Amino acid sequence: MKFLDEAKVYIRSGDGGAGCVSFRREKFIEFGGPDGGDGGRGGDVWAECVEGLNTLIDYRYQQHFKAKKGEHGSGRNRAGAKGADVVLKVPAGTEILAEDRETQIADLTQVGQRVLLARGGNGGFGNAYFTTSTNRAPRHANPGQEGREHWLWLRLKLIADAGLVGLPNAGKSTFLATVTAAKPKIADYPFTTLHPGLGVVRVDAREFVLADIPGLIEGAHEGVGLGDRFLAHVERCRVLLHLVDGTSEDAGAAYQLVRTELDAYGHGLAEKPEIVALSKADILDPETLAAQVARLEEAAGRPPLVLSAATRQGVPEALRALMAAMDAASAEEAKPAEAWQP
Repeated sequence: MKFLDEAKVYIRSGDGGAGCVSFRREKFIEFGGPDGGDGGRGGDVWAECVEGLNTLIDYRYQQHFKAKKGEHGSGRNRAGAKGADVVLKVPAGTEILAEDRETQIADLTQVGQRVLLARGGNGGFGNAYFTTSTNRAPRHANPGQEGREHWLWLRLKLIADAGLVGLPNAGKSTFLATVTAAKPKIADYPFTTLHPGLGVVRVDAREFVLADIPGLIEGAHEGVGLGDRFLAHVERCRVLLHLVDGTSEDAGAAYQLVRTELDAYGHGLAEKPEIVALSKADILDPETLAAQVARLEEAAGRPPLVLSAATRQGVPEALRALMAAMDAASAEEAKPAEAWQP
């Protein structure tokens, strides 16, 4: 299945049915009177978060969703039926934005959540509704109200506890394949990973979800390479694991390059807790390894972890560091807010 994390859709709720103008005509009833029924309400448009989906690929092949119109009223005080609703089924983590792509309408993060996107038009009143003491035979009825229409953007942000960031070929996919059952594409050329991937990590009888995104390069926030659009998939992460390729010319410069792109992207990514690790340590000689660790420590401001996903050197320590950072973030979120004081 192809991965699609953004889609534009058109929605329209149903029009309300028209009211009916009708009069009773029955044998032996001298004064029949009006008996026109009301029109039915138009169908609504809903969005629902469901299980079993991890992409928005369905919305590449269908972009228009229209609810049914309400049925018209009829004689003998019979109201029209309500129009059928339309439900847009989306995966967990889907944001619904207005056409300007900035105004958030809803953020569906839990299975079972539903949100009303467009309410159907009300049905019109039949002539029986307008009967008064002075107007015993009204000959008019209301038309139904029109439905509402919008263009919306659906944007998927994967829900993960931790996220991997780094330059292309930093070893992110190899790390994900080592610590989870995921099977991402791994090769010795840049941009092997073309779309985000998820895996479940098990460490010390605990589990958490790890997300891998395509690598960033200089100018990604301006659209260079694959751009920074995939950074949206680590916005929900509690902690980031920043992998720096130990075989690069300068590990410190590589670290600063990615940090610059995170700052340019915004959305709070630069403020997230970060674990810094030097990868591919198994293919470095001791002198080169020591030099790269020193450069990375100077750039990051703290000693980095040293690991090799191929040999699992340092991998358990990195996973435990992620768990500790996630526990600290959870404790901070659970801390009650301080009362305001003048």
